[in-house]
Amino acid sequence: MSAIEYTKKNKFLKIGLFIGLLALSTVSCNDDFLEKTPETDIDAGNFFNTEGDLNLYIYNLYNFPSTGIYTADAYNLTDNAFSTGNVELKTMMTTNPSSTTITGGWDWGQLRNFNFFLAHFRRANAAEDRLNHFEGLARFFRARFYVDKIKRYSDVPWIDVPLEANSEDILFAGRDPRETVVNHLIEDYEFAMNNVDVSAPKGAVNRWVVKADYARFLLYEGTFRKYHAELNLSESADELLQKAAAVAKEIMDSGTFSLYSTGKPNEDYGSLFASADLSSNPEIIFGRFYQANVLNGDSGEGVFGNYETYPQKDLVQAYLMKDGSFYSSRPNYQQNEFVEEFSNRDPRLYQTFAYPGWVLVRSGTYAQGTGLYVQQLAKNFSGYHQIKGFYNTTDQDVRNNMDVPLYRFAEVLLIYAEARAELAQLTQGDLDITVNKLRDRVGMPHMTLNPPMDPVEAAKFPNLSSAQRSELLEIRRERRVELAMEGLRHDDLMRWEAGKVLEKEPQGIYFASLGKHDLTGEGVPDIYLLPASQSIPNDKETNSLGKVLQYYRVGTFGQDVSVFLGGANAGNIQIIEDVGTFVAPKYYYRPIPQQQIMLNPNLKQIFDWE
Repeated sequence: MSAIEYTKKNKFLKIGLFIGLLALSTVSCNDDFLEKTPETDIDAGNFFNTEGDLNLYIYNLYNFPSTGIYTADAYNLTDNAFSTGNVELKTMMTTNPSSTTITGGWDWGQLRNFNFFLAHFRRANAAEDRLNHFEGLARFFRARFYVDKIKRYSDVPWIDVPLEANSEDILFAGRDPRETVVNHLIEDYEFAMNNVDVSAPKGAVNRWVVKADYARFLLYEGTFRKYHAELNLSESADELLQKAAAVAKEIMDSGTFSLYSTGKPNEDYGSLFASADLSSNPEIIFGRFYQANVLNGDSGEGVFGNYETYPQKDLVQAYLMKDGSFYSSRPNYQQNEFVEEFSNRDPRLYQTFAYPGWVLVRSGTYAQGTGLYVQQLAKNFSGYHQIKGFYNTTDQDVRNNMDVPLYRFAEVLLIYAEARAELAQLTQGDLDITVNKLRDRVGMPHMTLNPPMDPVEAAKFPNLSSAQRSELLEIRRERRVELAMEGLRHDDLMRWEAGKVLEKEPQGIYFASLGKHDLTGEGVPDIYLLPASQSIPNDKETNSLGKVLQYYRVGTFGQDVSVFLGGANAGNIQIIEDVGTFVAPKYYYRPIPQQQIMLNPNLKQIFDWE
């Protein structure tokens, strides 16, 4: 790291401390929507004087995730991964939720910060283009804030002025229609897209970040309106999808970004998620950049899958065969055991999951021992382990140094392809500059127009209405595989109106029988499955390689065993006994907490929430 970079990082640390104090002096500790603490408690005229002041304030608005993206597919509940932890939607599906039990999310403190800045920043002595840049940044962060609120509640109050103690008309406002709020936040995005600086220091938002985030939202909102009839907004869906394609194409045509590839199809994809320096990577539009002992990152221990989160079989089965055919077209594919399941598949499978023969270098509380890895079935409830985002090294400094990619050019390509297919405008040329670029990186066959229809995928999405249905199904598959475990799958299922997919019981690897099984691909057994009626012997058997077999007692839910199987003597590993019911359209949204309804009777519940 250069002296300049070191200085910048220390500057950011000092800025963070300053802003923490500033935030305490400008806002109440209570983030409730109805809290009336005035923003004008500070003398804005004495603060917003220079461009440096504006920078200091803006840095406080950054709220991007880090390694949490790698476990978000589980903690948000998807068909990619499952969590045995306290997950909101899982709890909703297995209980009788209400506005008294679902109480998170209705926080508006950060909105006060955006609006306070926008009300006062033009007092600074700065050129007009610099002022427009800072306005664009604040409006970008406000748009992102409202995107999260739209996703959770749909109709929410639109507020674009600072809340004052006497702002009764705002403090007791009702919900504005989703369409109204989206129109406002699109105005924010558009202003930001045209005014935020094209370039920015490492780790700061620039115009390309704005465009990537905007394109992501446009695809989300366009497809959400298209597939959610309860909104009565389907007529405006195509306009949003057209805009999503256009913004994505602007990024593509700029020549600023490209897919990272060094000609190593078995390594290049996975290296994006275990890199100590992504700042110069041509694929990264935006990321979290770390430097060990200066600004430490998260070592990613929770990613591996021996704590609360577990990848699901459904995701593993979604990857194509190496020749481009459907894995689900293999005879008796559902009864393939672990080693066969990973044979001749899309190389991204081996760069996302611990495959037979994978070597563990790092050891810890989540995984004892190093070397050729054998699943610890008593710790991992599915048998699948995630290595995407798992830093397999013993060097703590290296683990603290790993950067996290948040916006990749790969996603932009998929936004463009999906929007075009939803509009039934997808051409072979579109595929060649998007999906097929991704497949080239990993040495997979190209996708063509009118591909064969996979009945397994088609059954998941019976509501597809595009004339290019088979193309759209494969683009959705490509998106799932390319962006797996990056925290985007939940939003995808929600916008596609595919919540019912979550009712499928999450499953793990398949065992055709009790007894001995090979999990490393060496052709010799590694584990021994015993029935619940037997005890694990003191003298354990050793295989022909001199390794002691790992023993597990197997049974069904309710029995005192280490592994649950779907059948008495064979089946998939079972993760949970009851997945519950996804109530549509209700569970696509959340209720306003009852306490807030009591404080402000103008707020009304919608979509069957009481």
